[in-house]
Amino acid sequence: MSHGTGVHVGDRARREIVVAASIEDVAVRAGVSTATVSRALRGLPNVSPETRRRVLAAAHALDYVASPSASSLASGRMSTVGVITPYLGRWFFGTVIGGAEAELRVAGHDLLLYTIGGEGHRYRFFDQLPLRRRVDAVLVLTLPMEGDEVEAVRSLGMPVSIVGARVEGFSSVRIDDVAGAELGVRHLVALGHRRIGLISGGRTESNRFTAPTDRSAGYRRVLVEAGLPVDPALDVDGEFTVAGGERAMAELLGRPEPPTAVFAQSDEMAFGALRAVRRAGLSCPGDVSLCGFDDHEMADLFDLTTVAQPVQEQGVLAARQVLAALSGGEYPQASVLPTSLVVRGTTAPPGSP
Repeated sequence: MSHGTGVHVGDRARREIVVAASIEDVAVRAGVSTATVSRALRGLPNVSPETRRRVLAAAHALDYVASPSASSLASGRMSTVGVITPYLGRWFFGTVIGGAEAELRVAGHDLLLYTIGGEGHRYRFFDQLPLRRRVDAVLVLTLPMEGDEVEAVRSLGMPVSIVGARVEGFSSVRIDDVAGAELGVRHLVALGHRRIGLISGGRTESNRFTAPTDRSAGYRRVLVEAGLPVDPALDVDGEFTVAGGERAMAELLGRPEPPTAVFAQSDEMAFGALRAVRRAGLSCPGDVSLCGFDDHEMADLFDLTTVAQPVQEQGVLAARQVLAALSGGEYPQASVLPTSLVVRGTTAPPGSP
């Protein structure tokens, strides 16, 4: 016969009921209050070394393990950081999140993801803010917030770091997208190209990203400085996808006067562009040079010349910013990371074999 939670194993059965020690048990054994036990185990100040030693010894003797939920209630901290991202499946966002998650894990924090899609979903998210009372801090990936959105996030009263944009009063980690684009386009101009196409992105997006606008500005600035015409017919939207990059390059190659070089605002669009060149029976860089942006993990495999940005490091730094703020450190902080040109085999002077 079984009784309660015991398990029947025959006449010689023996039931063992293990009762987990409570914080009150630790307090009694150490001869202190439960509040002192809580402070000692969490490493807070105002606990003498001798008292802390007694509490730790009592907790060890009783195999006491603090309840995460109880600790959260006592401290007001969830040990969780929320991440607001427009996408999960795209390489840039996944890499940033991976960097942030690794840094937060070391610090004992979990990561809670919120993906916002189209404009309607975005409106509902900022209107309802489902992360309230669930997280201690927030990372926002590439979403430039304005007006009511900024005030909604500010009302959370917690540290916020934005990757890829800057909002007054919040920490930020970003690159200079204008300067990065200038690096790539200047390289093409220096090789002697005078008809340079652009595979841009974001025109069909509803999230008001700033990177496409800034990279287009860098492209146009270099052409103007070099005395080259800015031809709208050479600017085609690649939608920041491989398939979009392929369509855009096919369109550029079909122009009556196709470009001799193309700057793609992302490596993923550049990968698609390379496929379009091959399908057209052309060679890169023999018939058309190509420069990307990102230094994607596959860029070296494609021998792609590109503008490198430290993607994973942006996630790491954003996590460090909010962790520092949670510990009473400087807030807000602003970091602008450098870009660099990585020259590989997809760029050469016009007509090179």
